[in-house]
Amino acid sequence: MTHKTYRFLLLATALLFIVFFAATVVPPLVSQPDVIGAFAAGFVNPYAAGYSTDVILCWVTLAIWVVYERSTLSISGGWICLLLGIVPGVVVGMALYLVLRQRQLSSSQA
Repeated sequence: MTHKTYRFLLLATALLFIVFFAATVVPPLVSQPDVIGAFAAGFVNPYAAGYSTDVILCWVTLAIWVVYERSTLSISGGWICLLLGIVPGVVVGMALYLVLRQRQLSSSQA
């Protein structure tokens, strides 16, 4: 896989989720702006709770990774990816962090 294809696929995945999020989550949240209720709805049954817990811990893993690489590889801007990992979602934050990371590592090696 080429670098260009890699970057395209990561950004396409992030964009796909943003479109899905905007179409499925935003309308009910606008009509009933209960953020805590929306968060709790992710735990309505054991299956949803399992997926919600997975997503939350994926974000925690991303946060650990961003903080670690900030100090060891001097990757900057990861905090933006962590914010985007909360809203709209972890897939957006992680995909953008991978693109950001690759860009900074490539420029430091050149």
